[in-house]
Amino acid sequence: MRGPAWTILLGIAMTLVAAPAEAQTYDPNYPICLQTYGGAVNYIACRYTSMAQCQLTASGRAAQCIINPFFSGGRAYRRWRNPNY
Repeated sequence: MRGPAWTILLGIAMTLVAAPAEAQTYDPNYPICLQTYGGAVNYIACRYTSMAQCQLTASGRAAQCIINPFFSGGRAYRRWRNPNY
């Protein structure tokens, strides 16, 4: 009876010690991402609709703007064109 109890206890302990899963880095709703570097804090923030908008944020920082490889091409951020022109 002690064998199965130790096996279950070991399984629970391994589950609690396991590293947590990381969230998705790239937001598929935005086409441009800001990749920031800085010691222990490196992150990617995908919340820009244009490269110029991202470059204004990156200016003066250890950062660069990159194209989001997981951009879904959502309709919300496309410019509307008048079909009459």
